[in-house]
Amino acid sequence: MSKKYSIPLSVYVHIPWCIHKCPYCDFNSHEFEGQDIKNNELIYTNALIKQLENSNINLQRPIHSIFFGGGTPSLFSPASFKKIITKINEKFGLEENCEITIEANPGTVDKQYFYGYKDVGINRMSLGIQSFNEKHLKKLERIHNQQEAIEAANLAVKLFDKVNIDLMFALPGQTQPELNDDIEMALAIGSSHISYYHLTIEPNTFFHKHPPKVPNQDDSAVLFDLVSSKLKNADFEHYETSAYAKKGSQCSHNLNYWNFGDYLGIGAGAHSKITSNDSIRRYACHKSPKYYISEVNKNNYINEEQLLTTNDRVFEFMMNSLRLNNGFDITSFEQKTNLSINEIYKELSIAKEKQLIIEINGRIKPTILGQNFLNELLQIFLRDQNHDVK
Repeated sequence: MSKKYSIPLSVYVHIPWCIHKCPYCDFNSHEFEGQDIKNNELIYTNALIKQLENSNINLQRPIHSIFFGGGTPSLFSPASFKKIITKINEKFGLEENCEITIEANPGTVDKQYFYGYKDVGINRMSLGIQSFNEKHLKKLERIHNQQEAIEAANLAVKLFDKVNIDLMFALPGQTQPELNDDIEMALAIGSSHISYYHLTIEPNTFFHKHPPKVPNQDDSAVLFDLVSSKLKNADFEHYETSAYAKKGSQCSHNLNYWNFGDYLGIGAGAHSKITSNDSIRRYACHKSPKYYISEVNKNNYINEEQLLTTNDRVFEFMMNSLRLNNGFDITSFEQKTNLSINEIYKELSIAKEKQLIIEINGRIKPTILGQNFLNELLQIFLRDQNHDVK
């Protein structure tokens, strides 16, 4: 395979609306606030199609994966996703066994929609459950209850080849037995992939303005160890910072991000990373859904564009690849950054000396220490901008 085809290309499609904005959420998501959901769906879907039609990205690479994220994509009907998938296929073509994921929230589940999503080619579902505990669901202001979460997850596992369950730990007042019950419930459902996120208080969120009392660092570490040991004992591989999967069930789309692959972002606020002619550029669409819709019709949907410098490439590659417990091949670094591994000889030496990484047979991996102190590891590769790539 020639070099220009060797970097996978994925598509991320952003659906920015939700029923209720959760107090911890800092994503580009917006409550409907009494708007006509169906009318919004039609207008926004047409805007997504228009962006795809107008996109000048033509790299002659079939699409490796598609991810419908949000917001709450499951508010939209299967017919809308069929239009988008069809247009992506017309524009680029799809790899055989292309992974197509939709994010869904149990509180918005229309069971017929689930069947419809499968019929239009979606083969992976990621369910935003966060907890099966009624008390914690209320504190997180989730719009579903425990029973709705269980029913949605059981239906998803029945219908889709791959199902991810999103859960959180270190929740306000969360105890070890409560966390244990959440894990046991997820395992009983039979999902092959579980994403377990530490609740963090992000700027510009309700929780940031009104902080809840969350477990301290030591207690959070105990909860993390519980998650890790329980899932590992259930034959889940902890393959990325927050991701656990049974063998063969890793998320191909996210792996492409973490392996510094390319992706095209469609929709309000969506980001792209595209490698072409040995340059790497990032793009971002207008963040406001209303403004994005108005500008996409003028073929003016890009809000930001950036050419990555040498140091950008180094840090961004490491920021992604070192999230993976299995690290990266030296060949992959050189291929995807268009830089020699010697470019980071000094940084690698420092990281090895601090026992944060190891190198085995041309593969560089974070040690357990490096995994636990990932931010400190990444700081080693954060260099001053003193030279650029042409």
